[in-house]
Amino acid sequence: MIDLDHRLQDQLDEITANTRTLVQPERLAISEQAVSDLFSTGIEEQILPIGAKAPEFALPDASGRIVHSTDLLSLGPLIVDFFRGRWCPYCMTELEAWRDLYPVIRERGALLVAISPQTTRQSDFTAGHHGIPFPLLHDSHCDVAQQFGLAYKVPPFHQQYFRSILVNVPFVNGDESWMLPLPATYVIAQDGTVIYAEAHADFRVRPEPGEVLGYLPRR
Repeated sequence: MIDLDHRLQDQLDEITANTRTLVQPERLAISEQAVSDLFSTGIEEQILPIGAKAPEFALPDASGRIVHSTDLLSLGPLIVDFFRGRWCPYCMTELEAWRDLYPVIRERGALLVAISPQTTRQSDFTAGHHGIPFPLLHDSHCDVAQQFGLAYKVPPFHQQYFRSILVNVPFVNGDESWMLPLPATYVIAQDGTVIYAEAHADFRVRPEPGEVLGYLPRR
């Protein structure tokens, strides 16, 4: 039985607690500074809002097949989850939560896609390793994320930090742009209207899937 009351944020907070136990304070301070700087840009206030028309997109899935948002919306409402990449444990925990809830999404006549800048090959690894049943789409240079108001460039000091912990973002994304999306979740109605939108500059915070499911129609 699927537990709709299971809290994703509790799992994410456990990752954070473990990280603070294992990682040196000076390294933690770099991530904290990056989050603070990103929040101070006001990017959370600039995301595509509820009531707006969602941009149409056509992106390759893990197999290289082009997935069109218009085709998906012709079948039902669409949940769009933007994530940073398979190297992010918070993102993978969130995707696994959506994996477990995917039967509920389909029962309600809706669909789900997850979008990141990582290459199709990396998405193929992700889908296979984590058993992801929904499309993982490659958004080169975060072009679609930009249209949703989510894209930002990792600053040099944070790039250096990623390199120091062996997170090779340019390799995973297949380019040197160092562009990432804010982790974000949207629900798009069949007419293309955004009916739910949430994004956080703090990558450790994500919306509860159970709350998001409340925006889907019940059959």
